[in-house]
Amino acid sequence: MELFSTTKAEWVPLAKRLLPSKIGDFFGQEHLLGREGSLRLALEAGQPMSAIFFGPPGAGKTSLAHLMARSWTLDYVEISCASSGLPKIREAIGQAEMRLKTTGRTTLLVLDEIHHLNRTQQDILLPYMESGVIALVAMTTENPFFYIHKAILSRALVFEFKSLTDGNLAQILSRALKILSADGQSLGLKEESQEFLAHFAAGDARRLLNTVEFLSRMEAKAPAGGWVPKDLERLLGRRQVLYDKKEDNHYDVASALIKSMRGSDPDAAVYWLARMLEGGEDPRFIARRIVIAASEDVGNADSMALVVAQSAFNAVEMLGLPEGAIPLAHAAIYVACAPKSNAAYLALKAAQEEVSKGKPQEVPAHLKDANLDAVLGHGKGYLYAHDHPDHFVNQKYMEKFIQFYHPTVIGAEATIKERLEKFWKRNYEKN
Repeated sequence: MELFSTTKAEWVPLAKRLLPSKIGDFFGQEHLLGREGSLRLALEAGQPMSAIFFGPPGAGKTSLAHLMARSWTLDYVEISCASSGLPKIREAIGQAEMRLKTTGRTTLLVLDEIHHLNRTQQDILLPYMESGVIALVAMTTENPFFYIHKAILSRALVFEFKSLTDGNLAQILSRALKILSADGQSLGLKEESQEFLAHFAAGDARRLLNTVEFLSRMEAKAPAGGWVPKDLERLLGRRQVLYDKKEDNHYDVASALIKSMRGSDPDAAVYWLARMLEGGEDPRFIARRIVIAASEDVGNADSMALVVAQSAFNAVEMLGLPEGAIPLAHAAIYVACAPKSNAAYLALKAAQEEVSKGKPQEVPAHLKDANLDAVLGHGKGYLYAHDHPDHFVNQKYMEKFIQFYHPTVIGAEATIKERLEKFWKRNYEKN
C-alpha cells in the first residue's frame, strides 16, 4: 500500500515536456547550432559520434543529448556520475552490448558530471567507444581538459556551452507557457513579468522552468491582476548569482578579478570581487589571489601593495564576513591602482628555468659557510658589504653572472634600476 496515492496522471516535469524534437525547438547555443554551427552539421550528417559537453548548469546540455539520440535513432541512457558509480555504468554498457547484438542499435550513453569519475574509472569506456557499442556524451561543468582522460578527449569532439541569454530564456518561457495553457493553466504573466523571470533565471533554463512550475502550483494564490515583478521578487527572493565555488566558473571569475587588477581597472576588480562574495566564495581564497597579484603584477613598483594585500588577508581572518569584505575591496582597489611591474615574477621564472636546464653553478668559495670548513678556505676573501661605502662592494655572488631581474622604470622600481646600474655597471653593460 502506498502512503501517498493519486488518481491523477503521472506528473512529468516541465523540463522533460520541453525536450526538443528538432533543432528549431532548441533555444540558445547559436555558435553550435547556427546555420554553420559544428554541432548542427554533425546532427544533420546523421553519423553517431562521441561528444563532450561542458559549460554552466541549465545551458541545454541534457536537452541537446536527447536531440542527438532522436536525430541519430539511438537508444538513450543517462547516468549521473555524482550519484552512481562504476557498477551502474558497467550494467548500462552490458545492456548496450546486448542491445547492439539483438537490434543492431548503438546506445547513446550520457554521463552527467563525468568529472566525478577519476581517470582510471573513465578508462573502462574506451573499448566500447571504439567498438561502436556506445556513443558517449560526457557532460561536465568543469574544464574537460583538466578532468577528462586524454584518451577520451582524443575520441570525442568537445563543445563548450555558454550561459543562456535573457532572450533565449524568454523564448523558452514562451514555449513553456503555451504548454501550460494547453493544459488549462494560465499564469497570467504580463510581458514585464516574463522579462523579470527570464532575468531572474540568470542564464539557467532549468532554474527558469522550476520557477514556472512553482508558480503554476501557486496559481490559486496569484494576485487578482496576475503576477507583477514586485510580487515575484517578494515571492522568489533575490536573483541568484551565476557562480559556484565548486565548479569551473569559480576559477573563471577569480581569473577575471586577477586580470582586472593587473589591467589597472578598479571598477572591474571590485565588481568581480562582489560576484565572488555574493556567490559564497571563501574570502580567504579571494585574499590569497590579491596577495599573489600584489607580488606578481605590482612587485617592486610599489611594495606597499603586498603589505596592503597581506593586511587584508589578516583582517579577513580576524573579522570574517561581512565586515571582512571591506579590507578585501580596499586591497583589490589598491592593487588595481598601483603602478605595475612583473619584473620580480619574470626574474623568478628565468632563474627557475636556468636551474632546471643549465649546469649547476658552484657556490664561490668566499660565499661558503666559514664556520663549517674554514680549514678548506671556505669563506676566505669574503667582503662584508656594510664595511664599504653605500654598504656595497663589487664581488662575485655567482660563478657566472646571469641577469634574471630586469627592473622597469615604473614606480619605485625606477629608483631600484638606477641603483643597480650604478653598482653593477660592468655586468649590466655586458648584458
